[in-house]
Amino acid sequence: MIKGFKEFILRGNVIDLAVAVVIGAAFTGIVNAIVAGLINPLIALIFQADSLNDLVIGVPNVRGGMTDFGIGVIIGAIINFLAVAVVVYFVFVYPMNRVKERAAAKAGIAEEEASELPTEQELLLQIRDLLAAPNGPAPK
Repeated sequence: MIKGFKEFILRGNVIDLAVAVVIGAAFTGIVNAIVAGLINPLIALIFQADSLNDLVIGVPNVRGGMTDFGIGVIIGAIINFLAVAVVVYFVFVYPMNRVKERAAAKAGIAEEEASELPTEQELLLQIRDLLAAPNGPAPK
């Protein structure tokens, strides 16, 4: 049992996952700081975000009282999620994709030059065909 656990822990996937969780936690702090320091003030220029918490819908319940549903909190959470998604995409994902595209374009030039050369299998087929010709390979 201990041996199996040791093998499980020493697998690369577990270590990679642990590193990803730690980096993800640190990354969350960066994204939250950008949203709180930049995106939320921009939203506050348009409307007062604190007023969303007070937005409730009252529904009569069976005991004769009112039950409040916090619709404003849900709307605020949706806006916050969209703000985080926008920051992650435009600050991190989009620039990284551009860098990868440029690196792939540079590597693509080298791949095109290499793809013009025949593959090993194509060369072997050509040799086989030359050896199978009735008069043997043609002199050069």
